[in-house]
Amino acid sequence: MARLRIALVAGEASGDILGSGLMRALKAQHADIEFIGVGGPLMQAEGLTSYFPMERLSVMGLVEVLGRLPELLKRRKRLIQTLIAEKPDVFIGIDAPDFTLNIELKLRRAGIKTVHYVSPSVWAWRQKRVLKIREGCDLMLTLFPFEARFYQEKGVPVRFVGHSLADTIPLQADRAAARAELGLPDGPLVALMPGSRGGEVGRLGALFLDAAQRLRALRPGVRFVMPCASPQRRAQLEELLVGRDLPLTLLDGQSHRALAACDAVLIASGTATLEALLYKRPMVVAYRLAPLTFWILKRLVKSPYISLPNLLAQRLLVPELLQDDATPEALAQTLSPLIGGGEEQTRGFDEIHRTLRLDASNQAADAVLSLIGKPL
Repeated sequence: MARLRIALVAGEASGDILGSGLMRALKAQHADIEFIGVGGPLMQAEGLTSYFPMERLSVMGLVEVLGRLPELLKRRKRLIQTLIAEKPDVFIGIDAPDFTLNIELKLRRAGIKTVHYVSPSVWAWRQKRVLKIREGCDLMLTLFPFEARFYQEKGVPVRFVGHSLADTIPLQADRAAARAELGLPDGPLVALMPGSRGGEVGRLGALFLDAAQRLRALRPGVRFVMPCASPQRRAQLEELLVGRDLPLTLLDGQSHRALAACDAVLIASGTATLEALLYKRPMVVAYRLAPLTFWILKRLVKSPYISLPNLLAQRLLVPELLQDDATPEALAQTLSPLIGGGEEQTRGFDEIHRTLRLDASNQAADAVLSLIGKPL
């Protein structure tokens, strides 16, 4: 079996998880592979030679990106030169589209096969990026079926591989076991998840806690659990809790355990909504942005929904309360019937979970090897 050289670039922790799963599956399907590129500790543990630390690519926010732009451009230029010289059998850009799509374009022009794993949200906004993707990408691997349909319509070679979270999260989570592990009593329990970033918690934290207080008037026995994404978020939330009398348990991380334990979720729009869906917990999605940002996005976004559950269901399966509609009273009233109810949501969630549960890493590995003419 001929030796394969596969280049991968991931820019953040979620990409490192996907990349390591893909590398494991590739090694299982092809015995002799050399991995080069950029990745985090998980990808390096699978055998990747990382040209520089992945953290150098993990930049959030416009101002931070501008400050680091010269370094990022220099690193990308050098990476392209190195990879063209190394001539890998295939290059796989994992998410981080602003960094990786440009690399794919340059490498493909140099005769190297290219794959992009995880679609950017081109179906929702900045749809013109699909032209760059079509030019730079031999194959797009998508996590969701609606994305694959979009690329097929635009003439981009695509394969829907499913989502690795759908593979790892069980079809039925054990609520009683999760409560026992967290030391939480029986009775109605709501998870509050206002986001993992400081700005999100700043905009939604107090709103979610106000909604929780209103909910207690509607459901006197209800308790709350709130996973904190980091020590900074915990400190921020502890400050918001001063002077409030709420039966609330703060957790360090453990968002999956909180989802398994709860009966319903009040949640910020984002990736966490997919996790809540996979745990089959009825949810109300809320979001607030700065008014000007919201006004601009409303004009740019082409999608009728903002939350992943609704995009996946292609209908309004979960309530979305945005901007001025997201009041404590409205959130509490919408959430109340979902505690011990929400069967329509959970039926829809189960259907979606089964659609996404395809053994994503092996599907992706198979697609990559087929592209470079090295199928099993």
